[in-house]
Amino acid sequence: MPGGDTLTLDMATGALEHADGPVGTARFTGLPDRVKDVEIWLPHDEATRLVALRADAPVEPVTDRRRRVWLHHGSSVSHGSDATSPTSIWPAVAAAHEPVDLVNLGLSGNALLDPFTARAMRDTPADLISVKIGINLVNADLMRARALGPAVHGFLDTIREGHPDTPLLVVSPTLCPIHEDTPGPTEFDPEALRAGRKMFRATGDPAERASGKLTLVSVRETLSRIVRERAAEDPHLSYLDGRELYGEADHAELPLPDRLHPDTAAHRRIGTRFAALAFGPDGAFAPAPGTSSH
Repeated sequence: MPGGDTLTLDMATGALEHADGPVGTARFTGLPDRVKDVEIWLPHDEATRLVALRADAPVEPVTDRRRRVWLHHGSSVSHGSDATSPTSIWPAVAAAHEPVDLVNLGLSGNALLDPFTARAMRDTPADLISVKIGINLVNADLMRARALGPAVHGFLDTIREGHPDTPLLVVSPTLCPIHEDTPGPTEFDPEALRAGRKMFRATGDPAERASGKLTLVSVRETLSRIVRERAAEDPHLSYLDGRELYGEADHAELPLPDRLHPDTAAHRRIGTRFAALAFGPDGAFAPAPGTSSH
C-alpha cells in the first residue's frame, strides 16, 4: 500500500499537485488464532494502490454469507467527505445495521445523472438499489428544470433495464441551507479561505429559479413527482425525502462544518435513520414476508 503519496490542492486556484511516495506496509497483528473473516476497508478519501498482500496462513475467499447486496449511488455525502473513516460513512453505517453487503458508488461531486453510471448500475448484480440525487446537480449548476425530468427518467429507465423488479429507492437531498432556495454554482468562500478555513457558499440568485435554475427545493419537488407517477406502474420504486435523514433540527444540533458536508456524527445519524426507514418493517428494503434479511 502507498505510504507517502500526496495530492495537494491549492484552494485558491484549484490546482492539484501529485507527489509519489514510497511503498508502505500496513500490518494487522494480534488476530485470533482460528479461521476468521478478515475485512479490510481502504481509505475513502484518497487513492490507494495495493502492491502486495501477504499472510502467514492460508487465505481463501469468504463463502457466501447469504447477505443481500445493496448498490448505492450518491454524491460526496455518500462518498464520505468529512467522515473520519471509511466505516463511518453513512451508507457503511446503514449497511452495518442490517447487515447487507454494500457496493457504494458515491462519486464526490459527480452524482450528475451520467448515463455511464446508470449503465454500470444496470450491469451490477444487486438485491437492493438506491440513488441519492440532487446536491451535485445544484452545486455544479449543471442543468435547468426542463432537462432534469427527462434526465432522471432516463437514469431510472437504464437501471430498470437490468433490474426490472429490484427494490429501487430514490433519495432526495438532505438539508443544505445554502442551496435550499439558492441555485449554484457552489464555490469556496474566499473570506473563510483567508482565515484558514474551508467553507463553501452558493453564488446563484434565488430569483433565478423562475428561469429554471435548480435549487434543492425544486429538485425534491421534481423527484417526488417523478417517483409518484412511475410508481403507478412500478410497485418496487420508492421515494425518501432526504430531510428525514438530516433536517432542520439536525442542522441546529449538528451543523455542516463547511456548509456542505456532514461530519462524522451527522454521518452516523443519517446512516442510522436510513437503516430504520429503508430496512425497517415498512421500508423500501424490508425483507419479503417469510424471508430472512441476513
